[in-house]
Amino acid sequence: MPATPADDTLRIHGFAALRPGPRLLVMGGVHGDETCGTAGIERVLGELADGTLALQRGQLTLVPIANPLARRRLAREGERNLNRAFMPRTVPVDNEDRLANLLCPLIERHEVLLDLHSFESRGEAFAMIGPRDNDGPLEPFARAAEEGRLALHLRTPTVVEGWLDIYAAGLAQRAGGAAPGAEALGYGCGTNEYIRSRGGYGVTLECGQHRDPAAPEVAWRAIRRTLALLGMAPLPPALAGEGPPPAPRLLRLAGVTDRLHEGDRFVRDWATFDAVCAGEAVGLRHDGAVVAAPGDGFIVFPNARALPGSEWFYFATRSERVLG
Repeated sequence: MPATPADDTLRIHGFAALRPGPRLLVMGGVHGDETCGTAGIERVLGELADGTLALQRGQLTLVPIANPLARRRLAREGERNLNRAFMPRTVPVDNEDRLANLLCPLIERHEVLLDLHSFESRGEAFAMIGPRDNDGPLEPFARAAEEGRLALHLRTPTVVEGWLDIYAAGLAQRAGGAAPGAEALGYGCGTNEYIRSRGGYGVTLECGQHRDPAAPEVAWRAIRRTLALLGMAPLPPALAGEGPPPAPRLLRLAGVTDRLHEGDRFVRDWATFDAVCAGEAVGLRHDGAVVAAPGDGFIVFPNARALPGSEWFYFATRSERVLG
């Protein structure tokens, strides 16, 4: 494993209004090849510097690049995926452990998290939210209405729920039906799962495909809309007068299919949210066996370059959940 360079520095920008209010943390660059969140945050920093944006209440913290090593390499990871097994470590062993030891206390000091990402496949921007209110063992939560309201006001065409549920189901599937242990489940926890475990709430915004020139604008608009929703700063003129947010398409992750062999391939170049019908061929195994859609639904996060044994694509269905 490569040694972590000593010159990688985490930049954290903090702003506090004199009037009390929400404590909002905005992060970009959790994955080094996802640059749109950084661009959106840097634009907001410029507005704060030139007076175009003034914080009216509460506290705002901006982290433009949450994983400096990964960004320097323009790779998804520095030494591993920062958005997995996200928790403090008594004995950190890699770059991401050291970052988590800095970021976890930072997250704990905030009430709301907006985490800005992008994705590899073609597709439009969407928001990801956590569970509905529950007191179950997997991810107990009591702030689903606030989280859903934030996702609604980001104004993406689609909102997706069900990440940790489907992650646990995927683990059980790979283990032949055995229930996953706490350590295995912990690997599925990222930044938003962490803030929920500490009493806050968070939304992941996937701003579009990595190289989409519109993605930085999506990130900037999301930050400004979040500040306005929380009463921390008014909308800029470019976004004023938008009217009530339209109801998005709400999907629930319902299944995950792994790539098992390097010869497994898709039957076409799928994009996130491409619709499929029950029984429709999605891919072919290396031996020619057809991988079919389990029902009517949508392809999410198709990854033609997935390593054998890892997630190849997710399958989602429409959800009856109401946001806000």
